[in-house]
Amino acid sequence: MEKLVQVKNLKKHFKTKNGLLHAVDDISFDILKGETLGLVGESGCGKSTTGRLLIRLLEATEGEVVFKGDDILAYSAKDMKNLRKNVQIVFQDPYSCLNPRWTVADIIAEPLRVNKVYKNPRDLEARIKELMEIVGLADRLYNAYPHELDGGRRQRVGIARALALNPEFIVMDEPVSALDVCIQAQILNLLKKLQNELGLTYLFIAHNLSVVKHVSDRIAVMYLGKIVELAPYKEIFKSPKHPYSQALLSAIPVAKFGVERERIILDGDVPSPINPPDGCRFEARCRHRQEICKVKSPDLREMKDGHFVACHFAEKF
Repeated sequence: MEKLVQVKNLKKHFKTKNGLLHAVDDISFDILKGETLGLVGESGCGKSTTGRLLIRLLEATEGEVVFKGDDILAYSAKDMKNLRKNVQIVFQDPYSCLNPRWTVADIIAEPLRVNKVYKNPRDLEARIKELMEIVGLADRLYNAYPHELDGGRRQRVGIARALALNPEFIVMDEPVSALDVCIQAQILNLLKKLQNELGLTYLFIAHNLSVVKHVSDRIAVMYLGKIVELAPYKEIFKSPKHPYSQALLSAIPVAKFGVERERIILDGDVPSPINPPDGCRFEARCRHRQEICKVKSPDLREMKDGHFVACHFAEKF
């Protein structure tokens, strides 16, 4: 399959009064056209920063982000304006990402007006109503304000806005984490439906593995700015090879009476991203750690077709 997005040795360091904060530290992966790559990990591991780097809402410290064969990190402002039609983002919080002074119609119309897509107001109105129908918003909400909507409807407005320019690639930055469980299911089903109908490609960021399993073709597990495992979702759930992935999976309740899963309790704290360890970043919390883990950082290597693991002893698990 065609590689729509290629990330190569991407880094993002933030300057703080205590030193450089290594938010994203030398990660590489590909996203195939038409697939959903799930990106999971603890809060603060660099997931959302990665998503923003991919569409240049943040500027990278080093590395490449190749979209359809071109490194977009080298794009000029004019090139980026054209790129925005092809890459969009849906934000985590449907309460803060919408302008409270604008109606639903104004919010959805914003990218169309900025890019001067329609000269005729009737055509613009028709497109807004079409987008509302696509995401499941009733026509009566056309002139409604965000405070009049519940969380699910607000997120649908955000999705409609992201779809306005017919993008190929959308970063989904924890789009259901702020919603009730029943609403989460509705939004996830909508995203799958839109992907099938419009041929979209997603980077789906989440901290809930159960949610990611529902929508992803492949899953990348991130820890303290590094990708520690990347594999098809079935492989991750059936046979995780990294101790951190195993710990995340052990926390998922088994929906079957009388069946229990071994719970892996992680000791210690996450190391500081300002002063990350020289060796494996998970070493201090890993129950399988050896002396080499303290001094040498493991490379993300392919153990078998499509299954990559950053662990010195992955073959033993």
